[in-house]
Order: sequence, then C-alpha cells, then structure tokens
Amino acid sequence: MPEIHVDRRARLAELLTYDKLDAALVTNLTNVHYLTGLASSNAALLLTADGAATLATDGRYATAAADVAADVELVIERHVAPALAVRAAVGTTAARLGVEEHHLTLESWKSIRRALDEADGSTELVDLGRAVEKLRTTKDDTEIEALTEACAISCRALEDLYAAGRFVGRTEKEVALDLERRMYAHGADGIAFETIVAAGENSAIPHHRPVDRQIAKGDLLKIDFGAIYRGYHADCTRTSVVAAEPADWQREIYDIVQAAQRAGRQALVVGEDCLGVDTASRSVIDAGGYADQFGHGTGHGVGLQVHEAPTLGYSATGTLADRMTVTVEPGIYLPGRGGVRIEDTLVVRAAGVPDLLTPTTKDLLVLDA
Repeated sequence: MPEIHVDRRARLAELLTYDKLDAALVTNLTNVHYLTGLASSNAALLLTADGAATLATDGRYATAAADVAADVELVIERHVAPALAVRAAVGTTAARLGVEEHHLTLESWKSIRRALDEADGSTELVDLGRAVEKLRTTKDDTEIEALTEACAISCRALEDLYAAGRFVGRTEKEVALDLERRMYAHGADGIAFETIVAAGENSAIPHHRPVDRQIAKGDLLKIDFGAIYRGYHADCTRTSVVAAEPADWQREIYDIVQAAQRAGRQALVVGEDCLGVDTASRSVIDAGGYADQFGHGTGHGVGLQVHEAPTLGYSATGTLADRMTVTVEPGIYLPGRGGVRIEDTLVVRAAGVPDLLTPTTKDLLVLDA
C-alpha cells in the first residue's frame, strides 16, 4: 500500500507548487491517515513541494508508523505540529508553510507560530484550505474495494436481522445492539456511527438515538447504520413496517421517498452540479406535497469519514466527478407520527451509471413480529 500513499502525496505536492507553497503541515488526523496510512490520535505530516515527507507521532504509535509508513522519515515527538513546523523553517527553509486553518484551534495555531518565531521567525503561515479533503473526494481502487466490503458487511447484517424477526416487544436499543453484533460477525472492523433504530413516532426524528421504547405492530421502523472496514465507512438506511400491512399514509410517504431517492441516484452523473442531485430528489418530495417535511440535504461524500466532501444539499457547490463515493438519502418526517428515509452509498462512474454498494431491497417490507 505505500505506493498508494506516495501517489497521494505526489498529488498534494503538485497543488503546493501550483499555490506557490514551499511545504504543507497536515494536522487533520484523517488527512494524515489518507497520506501515510497511519491511523492515530496524535500525528502530523510535513510535505515539501518536491515531495519529501516527514511523519511525526509519539512513542505510542512508533511501531505502527514504522510499519505502515516505512517510506517516509519518522520523527518521534509528543508535540508533533510545532516540531514539524520548526523542521520546515530550519531544515527545509520553507518561506511559505501551508497549514489546515479549518482544522487547527487558535491555541494550536499559536503554538506553531510561537515555535517558528523561536526557531526562525521568517516563515509565513498560509492557509492550505481543504486541499487534502478535495483529493479525498475521488477514490482509488483500494478505497473503493474497502467501501464495497464495508457496505456488503452492513447489508448482510441487516438481511440477517430481518430474517431473524423478533421485533415486536424489543426495544430500539436492543435491535441496534443486535445489528451491530451482526456487523462484527460479518467482518466489520468497527461501527461507522451510532446505529439509528427509530420506531413509530421516533422515526420522524432524522437523527434519533435509540431509547428503551418498545417496538410495536404497525410501527414504521427506520434503521440507519454502517460498518467500518479497513478504515472506510458504509452508510445505509432502510425503513420498513413491523408485523402489519402498511397504513395508507405510511405507503404514501414511502412511495414518494422511494421515487425521490431513485431520482437522486439517476442524477449521479459526471459533470452534474452537486446541487442538481439535491434538486432532483427534493423536487419529487415537493411535488408530493411534503416540502416542509424534508429538512436535510440529499446526501454527502463517504470514505475515511462517514460525512465528508462533497455535499449534496440545498446549498451545495461543485460538480460530480468520476469515482466520487456519495450517499443519496431523501426523507419525509411527520412529527408525532413517523418518518421514512431511504439511503444508499454509490460510486459515481464516468460510464454514467453509478455503482450501487448497498443493494439490500428498497421495497417496503413488512417485518415478522
């Protein structure tokens, strides 16, 4: 895998040259992971415009860093960002050092500036912006393989949960824990986010946290879940009805959301405005008379983080590109009654038809009691 990280760093180095930066100090831990392979709670990367890389971490991660990032120089230091900033100023004589201002706290920025002033004083700190996040929006083969497996694990676990039945009388918490256990049993390295199991009136809360509310016959049951595999996150939502034929109002909003979700998937075309995907889904819900009951964006990027660029919302900017991995997840939420969300993770493809990574049925299922 080191060659993948070499390629990623080379692409970032090209951006540094374009922006007339001598080096970049990457402190966002997810971005450090992306560029080096090291997942940790304390690390930073110094990358020069000519491609030289130095990774700093503390002693807890020394062995892991030497293993996964053997191709970069390693510095063992507790205060990683100031140490690399000094190295940039003194060792590489960087006059313009890019930093991730959106990630740094004011305290962290001051510590970097103070270290530079003590060591040299002439190095200018320049905002690197979200350069690494932009690189992360298009996935390489290794990333797509990991995302595909994360989604497959997730879907197998949900299908097992559905097949086992036993929903009536169990609590939301119990079902969430059951699903998470099944994801681990199918090979998950972790859980992508706190699993949402929302029954009845709770399904109208977009990001409901499972409680001790018992599931009853006739409830809408919304489950939003995902596994982590090799650092990559799955994201999927399915809504069903428990042990009873759907009521007319339940089927009505389900059919509208299903049509809206289909329209959003069909809008996933290279060159399409990200806003256009949201518009495609939202217009279906608006036409169905539920404009005020869809209050969140249609989707988002997914990868090393469960929510990352690009955004597919009502204020989205930018356009879709080949190999972007995104969700499409419209919903309708009726407070006090119930709600429906249907969500898939997909890969945008130049051929025009996105790869669907979460193939579990989107038909309105009636679950066994």
